[in-house]
Amino acid sequence: MDNLTHTLTGVMLARAGLDRLTPRALVLAVFAANIPDIDAISILGGTANYFHYHRWATHSLALAPVLAVVPVLAVAAITRARLPWFRAWSVCLVAIFSHLSLDFTNPYGIRLWLPFSNAWPSLDITHVIDIWIWSILLIGFFWPLLSGLVSSEIGAKRTKGRSTAIAALFLLALYDTGRYFLHQRAIETLQSRVYDGAAPRKVVAFPQSVTPLNWNGWVQTDRAWLAVPVDLTQEFDPKPSATYYWNPESHHLIEVARTLPVFQELSAFAKTPYWRVLPIDEPAGGSKVELVDLRFGRGDRLGFTATAVFDPAGRLTATSYHY
Repeated sequence: MDNLTHTLTGVMLARAGLDRLTPRALVLAVFAANIPDIDAISILGGTANYFHYHRWATHSLALAPVLAVVPVLAVAAITRARLPWFRAWSVCLVAIFSHLSLDFTNPYGIRLWLPFSNAWPSLDITHVIDIWIWSILLIGFFWPLLSGLVSSEIGAKRTKGRSTAIAALFLLALYDTGRYFLHQRAIETLQSRVYDGAAPRKVVAFPQSVTPLNWNGWVQTDRAWLAVPVDLTQEFDPKPSATYYWNPESHHLIEVARTLPVFQELSAFAKTPYWRVLPIDEPAGGSKVELVDLRFGRGDRLGFTATAVFDPAGRLTATSYHY
């Protein structure tokens, strides 16, 4: 998820009860709720380096207890506060788990089981930026401030927003649960049809950014990937709206590209892998091989792409990765 979502979740966790465990709980929870994204510094090494390290070890369960120490040490050093170490660490660990849980709901996935597995598990139920989650958390954040202004006007005692924070976290969990079942319905809808005269080999559905009732469906057949939008409010008919991404003919350059590190890494990550071989002008008579993860783009705006450039003799001249 985006860092606004992580930050607001940290605030809600602190207000909901973590602030009872230790001084500086709010700062600790917000810091820890964002610290797994420290891997963003890897962008300084280029896009391929960023892809390799993004949502890497800092998003794993194994490193979470170690990572939780960092906010405690930083806050204690900056504020010179005497913190109850174990309770402060526990607050940070809960906030880090909130980060992993939220990222786990996205189509991008996280490498949750490192170093034991390099798999990318994901629920595929929420967009990275979800305006409904923003709404829930922003209301939870501002409501105590607004109610505090009213309370001060009438002379009533101001609240700390604990019940509002608990309600916001509950609504967030309820919202994600609802999206989970809507995602399952989208998958079942895609599986209920025949494509190219046969049952699909694989179907996946990814969330759209606005409405939980619309999903970006992908269907794999023996000959192609089909992009099929799914609107759960209407009768499903894939034929008029399907976009085809046809499988290429067997090509020796694809087999060469499969052995290259950037292609191997994207192959492990991609849920909708699409290969293509294209002629290029430079070098003249050359070719480029691309592996595209279609889930992050459609039409001319394709998703994460690994590229290998070959000269006319089939010699590799360059590789790259972009998104």
